[in-house]
Amino acid sequence: MIKFNKRHLAKSLSWRAIGTIDTFIFAWLITGNIDEGLHLSGITTLTKLVWYYIHEQLWFKSSLSDSNKRHIFKTFSWRAIGTLDTVIMGWIIIGNPLIGLKIGGIESITKMLLYFGHEKMWYKINFGLDLRNKGKRLKRIQEKRKLQQK
Repeated sequence: MIKFNKRHLAKSLSWRAIGTIDTFIFAWLITGNIDEGLHLSGITTLTKLVWYYIHEQLWFKSSLSDSNKRHIFKTFSWRAIGTLDTVIMGWIIIGNPLIGLKIGGIESITKMLLYFGHEKMWYKINFGLDLRNKGKRLKRIQEKRKLQQK
């Protein structure tokens, strides 16, 4: 059973809003059809919400603490998942694998830049980290006590 985390949920929703707008714009520009842009961005909103939430859960357990390396690795791992989803869904919805590849290829660049900025912003926000921060404070207090006992 998946345990819901308010931080992961908020990050998932905020990123999905940004990603959906990006998908819509490029699908519309590449196909020349606003309906296909809306359809692709609508469907991938749902599929990517699920994939992104899973991605966040896995990265939350990561021991990689260097923030820049972490943001870069997360950016590339998420982009691989997101691009694959866009290419496959674009092919299914539009019926042309080349259109799916074009949309996915352009998004690879735009969304990596957008995602990196999104990650940097969320790294600075403490929303949903109450238990983690309490644990860190408790650990620091325990370490101070050990030093004082010596």
